[in-house]
Amino acid sequence: MSRTGEVVLSIIGALIYGFFALMGATMVWFFNNEALWNDASQEIQQQQPELAQADMETVLSFFQGGGWFLIVLSLIAVVLGILSIVFMTGDKKPKAAGIILIVVAAVSTLATFGGLIFGGLFYLIAGIMCLVRKAPAPATHETVE
Repeated sequence: MSRTGEVVLSIIGALIYGFFALMGATMVWFFNNEALWNDASQEIQQQQPELAQADMETVLSFFQGGGWFLIVLSLIAVVLGILSIVFMTGDKKPKAAGIILIVVAAVSTLATFGGLIFGGLFYLIAGIMCLVRKAPAPATHETVE
């Protein structure tokens, strides 16, 4: 049975997760770049002088950690999506692929409080399709004598 729809949805979901991994890498790069951070910090201090430097450092550490979390979670989702695609091709293990996709979609969406829902929706739909679609039963030809 052809699983083209599931494979395409999984590829789109993996691309979206890859985009979010790049967003996380950009966050980590930005907040590790001292010159950019100082410029942004000065701009924020000018706009809101009541903010303390300690508050700015807290924000810095929060976004650095969030960026790494986004990178790791997105890359795990991409790897598991590729594994699911391998399971789907040739109709090897579509049920296992469906379960993997649904679990990844749920965990990534809940772990980011809905931030990765866009990739998760594609994985969820592909996972449900893997579980629901069944291979057609082989036609048995009975001969009448």
